[in-house]
Amino acid sequence: MTTPDPRTDAELIARSLGEPHAFGLVFDRHVGAVHAFVQRRVGRDLAEEVTAETFARGFAARGRYDAAQEHALPWLLGIASNVLRRHWRSERRRLAAYARAVQHERPGAAPDVDGDVMGAVARLPRRQREVLLLAAWADLTYAEIARALDLPIGTVRSRLARARSRLGAEAALGPSRPVIASLDDVKEPSRV
Repeated sequence: MTTPDPRTDAELIARSLGEPHAFGLVFDRHVGAVHAFVQRRVGRDLAEEVTAETFARGFAARGRYDAAQEHALPWLLGIASNVLRRHWRSERRRLAAYARAVQHERPGAAPDVDGDVMGAVARLPRRQREVLLLAAWADLTYAEIARALDLPIGTVRSRLARARSRLGAEAALGPSRPVIASLDDVKEPSRV
């Protein structure tokens, strides 16, 4: 059994400038998280392509990495978000398909609120949806989202607040209010 490399992502990225294979350790550490985040946004078909492009762009941009940031995951998710912007149409279609897939309810059964939630998320403006999904699906803090998207933390907070407000307004119009209200739990994670 091999022990994990104790060096920080920042150290490995700096080392990769002279020894490109060192970036492979950063890849090994974060490919699962990046792929999972991307797959939830664009599905299986595009996830591998977007993940590969994310790491290729990260490798090409490693000389501009902020060495003060020990962990590269927010940086990589920011790159992934930029790549995903190109694929936003696919994402919107996927979220709409999720919503349609769960709308096939049995008569007399309680409404399936997952479809309502996914439909509401799909209707959010891209910038609000991006922040919401980084918080909810990638479990990033406000500061990490700000770093990932190169935004001021106040912008992250306001976009997330607007997204929650829009989702809450949609919930008030439909039968699924209790579940959409649970999206209000998307707030600053309490990580140490």
